[in-house]
Amino acid sequence: MSHKLPPEMAEITRLTSSGKLTEATALIQRLVRGAASPVPPQQPPQARLRTGLGETLRGLAARVLPAGLDLGLGGGAPLEPLPDGASFETLSFTGPAGSRDYKLYVPANRSAGPLPLVVMLHGCTQGPDDFAAGTRMNALAEEHGCLVAYPGQLSTANAQKCWNWFNPDDQGRDRGEPSLIAGITRKIMRDHPVDPARVYAAGLSAGGAMAAILGTAYPDLYAAVGVHSGLPVGSARDVPTAFAAMRQGTSGGERSGRGAPVIVFHGDQDSTVNPRNADAVAAQILASHDTLVTDRNGQTPGGRTHKQTIHTDPVGRVLCEQWTVHGAGHAWMGGSKAGSYTDPKGPDASREMLRFFLQHRLGTA
Repeated sequence: MSHKLPPEMAEITRLTSSGKLTEATALIQRLVRGAASPVPPQQPPQARLRTGLGETLRGLAARVLPAGLDLGLGGGAPLEPLPDGASFETLSFTGPAGSRDYKLYVPANRSAGPLPLVVMLHGCTQGPDDFAAGTRMNALAEEHGCLVAYPGQLSTANAQKCWNWFNPDDQGRDRGEPSLIAGITRKIMRDHPVDPARVYAAGLSAGGAMAAILGTAYPDLYAAVGVHSGLPVGSARDVPTAFAAMRQGTSGGERSGRGAPVIVFHGDQDSTVNPRNADAVAAQILASHDTLVTDRNGQTPGGRTHKQTIHTDPVGRVLCEQWTVHGAGHAWMGGSKAGSYTDPKGPDASREMLRFFLQHRLGTA
């Protein structure tokens, strides 16, 4: 039997190895769409080959596309109707690094005083509406009286709409995409009654990697960050090293111990972003800190088991909370099927992140 790759897969491998991500992605999309139609039970050999090729290409895409992962072949359900008095508007921000649209959820349940703000960063091929539906963060915003912002990546900035966490120009303060997201955050703070001590950021996959960057680059802006299925700061410098970090895991860049406290979620069966990256995210914030470590094991009723590791500094402040979800892959834990890349079996990452966030304020020990 020959083990030679089919021509299509050989070409995809050649394109990705040479860093031509856009071309590789376009080829995978064309091939998968061509192989995705249902096939009758008594399918002829060519139809079986086409179906098998589609499945193989999806797996290949999951291995080689930078953190995010899917090909955008499915869509989420429409968002639920807004409560009376709530709004979910599309707005725009322009800064030296360019422009980005974002959606802002303003809850009906809001106090007269300053409100917390959570900035949510979607994964590749996703968008603000999809991410809002999948994470159900707007519903939690109603419970807790929070504003929630969803910046949207442009396909012109990245063909898969990934945040460019692997680009050195997008890994630091006051430049590139971090400056755009921080600019959106500050614009909301100017336009709405936001408590400057309670501003947070979270993201999935490429968005999680970007949230980690924000926590390191802007610890004076974000009181805490959430990294779901993401990677540590400085773990890649281009597309090939991004692939390597995703597949193998990485220790990331400099471990300075500076940065916002972080809550980390990762499935231990994630075949897209190696779970070792979660350990590296935690290690970056814990570097040079002496902490008390507490482990807790739990299970979502009728769902997945998990290990929760809490790192507390000598004065009792939680610097890092790491959730390892057993049997879970590359998806937002506890999310809704209305959005893409969710695992409804839990635990509820959105609720746990918001709990963690609201325990942290800027300027407190």
